[in-house]
Amino acid sequence: MTTAADHRRLGRELGIFDTDPLMGAGLPYWLPAGAVVRHTLEEYVRDAERAAGYRHVYSPVLGKRELYEISGHWDHYSEDMFPPMELGSEQVVLRPSLCPHHALIYRSRSHSYRELPLRIAELGGMYRSEPSGVLGGLTRVRAIQLNDAHIFCTLDQAVEEAGAALALIRRAYADLGIRAARHRLSLPGEGGKYVAGPELWRRATGLLREVLDASGVAYEAVEGEAAFYGPKIDVQVVDGAGRESTLSTVQIDFHQPERFDLHYTGPDGARHRPVMVHRSIIGSVERAVAHLMEEHGGAFPVWLAPVQLVVLPVSKAQEDRAREIVAEALRHGLRAELSGPEDGSLGARIRASRLVPYQAVIGEREAGGALAAVRLRDGRRPGTLPVAELLRRVRERVAARGAWLWEAA
Repeated sequence: MTTAADHRRLGRELGIFDTDPLMGAGLPYWLPAGAVVRHTLEEYVRDAERAAGYRHVYSPVLGKRELYEISGHWDHYSEDMFPPMELGSEQVVLRPSLCPHHALIYRSRSHSYRELPLRIAELGGMYRSEPSGVLGGLTRVRAIQLNDAHIFCTLDQAVEEAGAALALIRRAYADLGIRAARHRLSLPGEGGKYVAGPELWRRATGLLREVLDASGVAYEAVEGEAAFYGPKIDVQVVDGAGRESTLSTVQIDFHQPERFDLHYTGPDGARHRPVMVHRSIIGSVERAVAHLMEEHGGAFPVWLAPVQLVVLPVSKAQEDRAREIVAEALRHGLRAELSGPEDGSLGARIRASRLVPYQAVIGEREAGGALAAVRLRDGRRPGTLPVAELLRRVRERVAARGAWLWEAA
């Protein structure tokens, strides 16, 4: 059963994604409109990370089984991993996480304390062997594009770095129009799924409490929700049906730096163990897009919308002028499309474009005077404007990444 704002229905209606049994359950593909949203979202994240001092890397989606034995995934997470594949005398696995790869990237060369914090980021693929019964749309999938990053720093830098990561998440939520339902300090529970090391758990938990207290956000501690290697801050969101899920995380990890024997040279010339801060601004791109569709009812923020401007000639006589306007908008970097009389009556075309932020109606008077009759998707009609003025205003709204569609001049 789907609700009016269910991302599965919206995904089909808007041409965002679909599935095919020949590709397999939990393996959706992105349609052109969805590819635009995904690309725009990924570039936004990369730009935000670059501005915050992150350096981007690429790493393979496969790793030797031995890698995940060292990281602890094989012992504590193997039920969520795909079976190993035999390659000659070796076994390789589709990775369930990016952090072991980033630990190896850090370990590939020596580091001085002067280089820290070293912030490594990647938008990379990972895979989870989810049971068929829990798969659905974009929220539970088997192939995940993860916005992930790992900060290698000194112990004294860990709280500041984790706090900056939390601030980056808040900024992204504001730009995307996402509301955090609550912040959760996720702690270990009973059972053997967590790595040993009570002192490391205690230290990491204490540092994350410092981060949360300094940020001023209300939070609650919940046992049994930690990662197998350490506690974490989870930023929770709620969908239209009231289901809660984790979208973003910040973690402080003492376990993997020890397992991979990571070190840096301190001011005393001796080897010291770095702290590894894991953080994800939007988490899984699939889950983020699903939540955005439901949060906005398919009416994406202007800068993220698959189509930002639709140009509607009233009759065939205005089609050439409408095409010129679309071409001009494209030259300015806007995502614009033509919807002509072959698509139906003007009223039908306006209704079909109801989720597009801006509609430019071109009648005989507008075509002859380089004008456009402007409609907004919220029902407002700012009136008739010069096309150049309309495009300028739309570009400003895209650049501002605000939630509003229009302002007074």
